[in-house]
Amino acid sequence: MSKVSVIGAGNVGATCANALANMQFASEIVLLDIKEGFAEGKAKDMMQTAKLYRFFTQVKGVTNDYEATANSDVVVITSGIPRKPGMTREELIGTNARIVLNVVDNVLKYSPNAVLVIVSNPMDTMTYLTLKKTGLPKNRVIGMGGILDGSRFTDYLSIALNVPSSDIEGMVIGGHGDTTMIPLARFASYKGIPVSNLLTEDELGKVIANTMVGGATLTKLLGTSAWYAPGAAAAVLVKSIILDEKRAYACCVSLEGEYNQNDICIGVPVTIGKTGWEKIIEFDLNEEEKTLFKKSADSVRSTNNILYESKVL
Repeated sequence: MSKVSVIGAGNVGATCANALANMQFASEIVLLDIKEGFAEGKAKDMMQTAKLYRFFTQVKGVTNDYEATANSDVVVITSGIPRKPGMTREELIGTNARIVLNVVDNVLKYSPNAVLVIVSNPMDTMTYLTLKKTGLPKNRVIGMGGILDGSRFTDYLSIALNVPSSDIEGMVIGGHGDTTMIPLARFASYKGIPVSNLLTEDELGKVIANTMVGGATLTKLLGTSAWYAPGAAAAVLVKSIILDEKRAYACCVSLEGEYNQNDICIGVPVTIGKTGWEKIIEFDLNEEEKTLFKKSADSVRSTNNILYESKVL
């Protein structure tokens, strides 16, 4: 039977735990938070929907008790301060780096073989930090961001096409940021038909622009970061790991020569299975896409450098 722990019972973490329970593939979910009683209350609220949703997963909430997370197969890390209106993900780095390192250290004491799913922002840099500090096999450290960005991309495409987003294939690679993500419009399709055959250049350009500021748009509307889609994105990633689904998702992973990049964690298509990410899928990018990807990688690497400048790494 499988066990999943979610660290951070805020909006994203609690939504992820709730989605996991409703997906009914994990036997136990542990929700942990530093705020006294917070995770316990969220977990109890979820368990009181078990009869209504007919799920059998046990959700347990704990206050800073990492021993309760012992022997987790997957640990989702959402801890950190949320992004406020006008705040970039990069501005979060100092505070969230310290939080994430403390969480990872405690998690690995009790679940040394767990696959770690990083959601905390700035996600690409927090994934890189986790990999560098822990020395874990690279396949066991995965940043969630590309799944969320891809879901936003297909949502905007579905609006433009007036069709269900579930019928659309679309992927976003690059950094998980408003200026670094790359919606791969050339590869997007509706029932096998390239979306470029169905939308004008201007319409497709608007979809791409809306996707790239998708997170900032919601932050402005909500006054804080989004949570339903990020929580669900993390949950489907965990599901693919636990059930060894071999699903192909864009995730933030370590590159060692792929896409002409080294010493960086950034979003690319990968297959996901029981050991974490298993294989990087290299798309045949054209020159424009290669240029955009290099620019995105340069931006992510610039943020990563803050870790060295501040001696976090």
